[in-house]
Amino acid sequence: MSVSAWTILGLFHYIPTALVIEHILRKPREPRGMLAWILALLLVPYVSLVLYLLVGYVPIERKVMRRRKRRSQIASTLKRQTEVAVASFDVRDVPDLDPAQRAVVRLATRLSDSAVTRGNDVTIYNDAEATFLAMSLAIEAAQSHIHMQYYIFAADETGRAVRDLLARKAREGVEVRLLLDAVGCWKLPGSFVREMKRQGIRVAFFLPWGITNRRLHVNCRNHRKSVVIDGRIGFCGSQNIGDEYLGRRRRFGPWRDTHLRIKGPAVTQLQEIFVEDWHFAAGEDLTADDRFFPDPAPAGSQMVQIIASGPDQRAGVLHQLLYGALSDARQSVSLITPYFVPDRAMLLALESAAYRGVKVRLLIPSRSDHRIVLWAARSYYSELLDSGIEIYEYDEGMLHSKVAVIDRRWAMVGSANMDERSFRINFELTSLLYDPGLAQELVADFDSLRDRARRVTRESIGGWTYPQQLLAGASRLATPLL
Repeated sequence: MSVSAWTILGLFHYIPTALVIEHILRKPREPRGMLAWILALLLVPYVSLVLYLLVGYVPIERKVMRRRKRRSQIASTLKRQTEVAVASFDVRDVPDLDPAQRAVVRLATRLSDSAVTRGNDVTIYNDAEATFLAMSLAIEAAQSHIHMQYYIFAADETGRAVRDLLARKAREGVEVRLLLDAVGCWKLPGSFVREMKRQGIRVAFFLPWGITNRRLHVNCRNHRKSVVIDGRIGFCGSQNIGDEYLGRRRRFGPWRDTHLRIKGPAVTQLQEIFVEDWHFAAGEDLTADDRFFPDPAPAGSQMVQIIASGPDQRAGVLHQLLYGALSDARQSVSLITPYFVPDRAMLLALESAAYRGVKVRLLIPSRSDHRIVLWAARSYYSELLDSGIEIYEYDEGMLHSKVAVIDRRWAMVGSANMDERSFRINFELTSLLYDPGLAQELVADFDSLRDRARRVTRESIGGWTYPQQLLAGASRLATPLL
């Protein structure tokens, strides 16, 4: 190859690289991530440029401004519709909350503008079949509308069953809206989507990507999983729609999620989040129709706060909320997460809690659909064990639940993993359960899983082979990019 050809090839690399590095320096974030990307751009030419365009930055500033404008419009309408009903359940200063819970309420409310609601009835599902059955029965009974949003919706036996059920309800006159993430559902055939639309299901995709859309990045995904039926029954948690999540595919063994069924005023908050996301993706404003926001009558006695988090918010809502919860913990912290890639702040919060005498327990799967993330998590084991944190690896399948229980008094259940992507990049949905009974139920489930899990010890990580040690180190090095 001639010198001039090498020069041209170099220009094709170094000019874009210089522009990307300038972008990284102009949009400062966590230093580890910045340095990791700069080194990758310099040491791994071309490939790193493509990866950065796909997953390395969050080009949503313009979208954020539009979404915030829509949010203010929707919020003002919702306030007029639900002010009286929801205000009566506002418990920011209710005396039956202990001081630690009240501190979390204040933090969550200031970060998210989401009030606590009381008068809810919450059912916890840990069995995928039971979740699917309860959701199907609720959909069967729908009279007005069904609003669903999912990160993954597969065109398999389970997906076809849900599609057929939704289509039947649409033929009965029930309005059915289905919001899917464009990246999470990239395998969903176009013919499947066209069939859903043909049968009356209104389908929209969140941030579709592709050359024709001039949107090649895959960040800022809608990772939420929720269903709202007639504005009165809601489902939310970590379970997607597909055979894999019902344990019908044995790649990782049974797939285990934690999902909630909610009745009561908190459903209004789930509906608000769906309406906002649907407006953003489909351009349809649903706030003017009172059918979607019926009077939120009490259905039980439990206190719930629904938190929506994502890159359209100035503060890292979920990151700060979990950090605050760990900092305020006094007795115990029980965490279940499929993907454990904490940043330095979260790592210090966990270790600090353990050093203060808080019993901190972490449960993750021993098999994962993202092997590099699993070994990145394992790279933290040594320092976590040094602080006294108990670590368990679940062997019986893919543990996909996202649960945190603090002091056996309150809990967080939702769609967010304990990693940078969930904390700052993806749109997530988390339910805060201020109810000791629900917290105890979740702790009992944690204990049941722990009894069937393998405890990680100094001896077990000392038995890693040389290739495994290298894999853990390399995976740790990649954590700012995950």
